[in-house]
Amino acid sequence: MPDKLTNDELLKLAGDVLTIESRAVDALRGRLNDDFIAACELCLQTPGRIVVSGMGKSGHVSNKIAATLASTGTPAFFMHPAEASHGDLGMITSQDLLLAISYSGETAEMITILPVVKRMGAKLLSFTGNPKSTMARAADVHLDISVAEEACPLNLAPTASTTATLAMGDALAVALLKSRGFTAEDFARSHPSGSLGKRLLLRVSDVMRCGDRVPAVRADVSLRDGLMEMTDKGLGMTAIVGKDLTLEGIFTDGDLRRTLDDGADIHKTQISDVMHSDCKTTSADVLAAEALHLLEENKITSLLVTDENNKLVGALNIHDLFREGLM
Repeated sequence: MPDKLTNDELLKLAGDVLTIESRAVDALRGRLNDDFIAACELCLQTPGRIVVSGMGKSGHVSNKIAATLASTGTPAFFMHPAEASHGDLGMITSQDLLLAISYSGETAEMITILPVVKRMGAKLLSFTGNPKSTMARAADVHLDISVAEEACPLNLAPTASTTATLAMGDALAVALLKSRGFTAEDFARSHPSGSLGKRLLLRVSDVMRCGDRVPAVRADVSLRDGLMEMTDKGLGMTAIVGKDLTLEGIFTDGDLRRTLDDGADIHKTQISDVMHSDCKTTSADVLAAEALHLLEENKITSLLVTDENNKLVGALNIHDLFREGLM
């Protein structure tokens, strides 16, 4: 049984791994040449989808590359090469591009499907660590992902090579993203359930309270009636509006505490005498994330929503945004 490593030995080993892998990724810079440009053009000219395939560790990396491509504007999916020989080749059409990944470039399961893919007319882009390999020579475009050494002390387990492969896949995906004019809004549309999607797509109109759920009173009502409205609607504030719902001010829980401290009579005091006329507002078409920033910046919990004519159309509470997963 081997001796237990000391803490210093563990840290040095981990540091060596990161150093080797960072060198492997950095070495890819020198290979960003006409071949990479050709790979981008091949992907952009593909009318169908990019089918990414690899075996073993390369397969795991291929799956991630396919997912990154798909979420950044390049339709793509992963195909297992072993399953491809048993029917899954039907996933590929002549309009598609096969991105074949194998560090050796000689993986049997990959080599087996290449003639079929070429015969059906699909294009082939390969990532290998051997530019003279069967896969490299068969490809329309080949990208070299070779590394000087693996991070594994035995120089056996795919470590630096898989990191380099993944990095090259990311470089390709980002180059295609930019070339296609892919935007943050496009990204959000493919991630509608994620917090990023909500931040980029959700608008105030999607979460604000409308109609009878909005606390609002006329300026000539008593402070007592204003408090009743605040209690009934449960937002810790009420808007003060004119006859045509034009916003005139706001009265909040904080205002109530200050007003009572000043000895005001809630039955005799008009709410217009204690309201704030310079209240913070937002519009219905603003992103909910922007409204959240406004709440946090001003250290308040509620916003009134107005239209272009300063008419009250809704109300928004910080808890509404919390329920939508924006916090």
